[in-house]
Amino acid sequence: MNKIYGYCRISTPQQNIERQIRNILKEYPEAIIVQEIFSGSRFQGRKELEKLLHSNQAGDTIIFYSVSRMSRNADEGFALYELLYNQGVNLVFLKEPHINTDTYRKILHDKKIYLNLKSGDKATNKLMQSIINALNDYILTLAKRQIQLAFIQSQKEVDDLHQRTREGIETARRNGKQIVQQKGRILHIRKKSPVQQLILKYSKNFNGSNSDREVIAIINASPNPEDRSQRLHVSLNTYYK
Repeated sequence: MNKIYGYCRISTPQQNIERQIRNILKEYPEAIIVQEIFSGSRFQGRKELEKLLHSNQAGDTIIFYSVSRMSRNADEGFALYELLYNQGVNLVFLKEPHINTDTYRKILHDKKIYLNLKSGDKATNKLMQSIINALNDYILTLAKRQIQLAFIQSQKEVDDLHQRTREGIETARRNGKQIVQQKGRILHIRKKSPVQQLILKYSKNFNGSNSDREVIAIINASPNPEDRSQRLHVSLNTYYK
């Protein structure tokens, strides 16, 4: 039976992955959600995505909130799209539905030119068929270009964001603001102590027998000692820090 997956990724612990999950489940309530926190623009090295790519089969569907969640590098993103398309995997992008694989297939089917040539002259038939093949190749190229443009735009948005961030840091530095923590200064985090105690108690690397993800689940279900109405929520990156 074909499966439907929803792949959700955030690049930094400060981002909220819940919005992606919520939007995917709104359109596809039966989707199996795959979550990942990864910093970087290459799809190689994304462990959960790689697992998904190795386990899915023809007829399966992978849903992304946007093209940028699949890849923010235009060339690699388009290469992955073509690979999955040729494998028969359906791709859905909630923010860019015009490049969904179903839309792509429909364009190729509806616009492809079919002609049964019976002119009685082999040379004429051959000439007409070569013209039809050239037109079909042109239609295919246009469809591919639409997909490439979506990934190019996604990469441009990320590059622009990085540029604005660098400019903002430089402006703050020139105005005398401290950008990085002073060397030797100890940063105190209120929830650090109780979180460390839970790690020491439950992690198999110390006194417990639980995996990292199991310990994170325990931490995130634990009350904050300073305000027991709140939880001690930590991300994977914060946990390792």
